[in-house]
Amino acid sequence: MDLNAYFDAELDEHETVVEATRALKADFVRLAEVSEAAINAGNKLVFFGNGGSAGDAQHLATELVCRYKVKRKALPAIAFTTDTSLLTAAANDFGYDTVFARQVEALCKPGDVAIGITTSGQSLNVILALETARDMDVVPAALTGKDGGQLVGLADPMLIVPSNTTARIQEMHITLGQMLCDVLEQRCA
Repeated sequence: MDLNAYFDAELDEHETVVEATRALKADFVRLAEVSEAAINAGNKLVFFGNGGSAGDAQHLATELVCRYKVKRKALPAIAFTTDTSLLTAAANDFGYDTVFARQVEALCKPGDVAIGITTSGQSLNVILALETARDMDVVPAALTGKDGGQLVGLADPMLIVPSNTTARIQEMHITLGQMLCDVLEQRCA
């Protein structure tokens, strides 16, 4: 492996995906607007996903509750990926596919925004949670990649990062997520 070539190739691919992600501007604006409207109406954002997407869910919820750039009032956000007792009990008693849907059912109310994060759009537990959200009049939103998978027609708004590479999709998810946090901090605090 030529490490110099590897370094250049990774950054070149990243730059290509960043440039292609500019096409998501309208989708990003819609996500920011529905999130702002929810918070201003006294509702909350909930984030969830698996693996690296679980880490992103926790990161983004923390930015909103604590702060992103400036000291301000806390904004209402929850990551469904942090309660190990709940996750393991739901997985054991009902199956892992239900761990996020159960939380949507228990903790969300109409007008909240449920943001599922999945690089493939194929994570069944994210899909089921967004279906539950939709059925409860909770906004079913998503950050995904590839072709959007099974989230197409379910999640709205949905930001589909134009890449098939998981790492590049994850890089853009956290970038877009932090941009969302910045907008909400400026407009809702």
